[in-house]
Amino acid sequence: MTGTVIETRENHWDAKRRSIAALALAQVLALSLWFSGTAVVPALRAEAGLTDFQAAAFTSAVQIGFVAGTLVSALLGLADRLDPRRLFMASALVAGAANAALLLVDPAGMVALALRFVTGACMAGIYPVGMKIAASWARGDLGLLVGLLVGALSVGSASPHLIGALGGVGWRSTIAFTSLLAGLSALVAASVSLGPNAAAPRRFVLATAWEVWSVPSLRLVNLGYLGHMWELYALWAWVGVFLQASFAHSLPPGDAAFWAKCATFAVVAVGGIGCVLAGLMADRIGRTAVTAGALAISGSCALLAGTSFGAAPALTTALCLVWGASAVADSAQFSAAATELAVPQHLGTILTAQVCGGFTLTLLSIHLLPELAAAAGWSVAPAVLALGPAVGIWAMLRLRGRPEAKRLAGGRR
Repeated sequence: MTGTVIETRENHWDAKRRSIAALALAQVLALSLWFSGTAVVPALRAEAGLTDFQAAAFTSAVQIGFVAGTLVSALLGLADRLDPRRLFMASALVAGAANAALLLVDPAGMVALALRFVTGACMAGIYPVGMKIAASWARGDLGLLVGLLVGALSVGSASPHLIGALGGVGWRSTIAFTSLLAGLSALVAASVSLGPNAAAPRRFVLATAWEVWSVPSLRLVNLGYLGHMWELYALWAWVGVFLQASFAHSLPPGDAAFWAKCATFAVVAVGGIGCVLAGLMADRIGRTAVTAGALAISGSCALLAGTSFGAAPALTTALCLVWGASAVADSAQFSAAATELAVPQHLGTILTAQVCGGFTLTLLSIHLLPELAAAAGWSVAPAVLALGPAVGIWAMLRLRGRPEAKRLAGGRR
């Protein structure tokens, strides 16, 4: 009997390990469609003559599409009504096809923006759905599992900066290659199994998406997530510009640009380590403690970043590395907390609604930061991002005092 139990546990571990590894790979492959937009913009500027507005629209159309996609998915409860693996695969295939169609149209035209919008909308069937699949395998390690997925996203998000430092890429070859990667993502996702925690599909209930705000504990989790997102994506979007302007005080323009791109890659990629470490810690000492701690560190970095502007590049880079690691470290833990507090049959919708709200808010902070920098300078502007962590810390401390917090991280709050 003992041998049978051990064998069953080993089989469970093998299936879990294979599925999580395949899921992380499939997610990074599919999300390469998002990352590639930033990578090809310089080449499109040179060849197609994109204006600053067109270049910004080409990049932001994906994010706007993602917000629209998550909103529709949350309202319709798609992630809970459909097999999440099939939804993931279908989303990857449609996104890849829309991306490949860019090769047939004018990249400076409205059709190209529409295709980028469709690509972003399809990401709603990949990112939050991937977290739901990962949660189905959790057994005391939910924070780590979701942290691995977000960590992979961080490394993928950093890749365009490394490509830029190495001299850029041809936009047609990049579009074709990432479209193939999306197709490969669907094939890899087909090998993913659902874990024992997977809930059966439910019927459509329109009000489910509103639970992220109507349930007090989920409302606090999502306030924390909004505070986190206010800071994170504005940091990722503008840290390269901040670093280049800072380095230019002590380096020649060409060197400042090159080292800023290298440093930006490191600042974004180091978040992968932060996600994994935070996941391990949160499963052991509690979600609210780790999220509040990460927010305190990243918020402090936001306040200090301006004081390092124009300082020695090594000093500014060191501060930004700490900022990059801490700013994304808590991301997965908000998803994990929502998973533990939500009704299992509503999990996919809750996660999708959470992501929708967060990415909608980033549209504001991403556009606000450069305006502040233009008005007051980079020595002042980054401090506004500390507002998000301040709200997030308050929300996490409030959540920690509620009785529902005992459901977090096996009772560790």
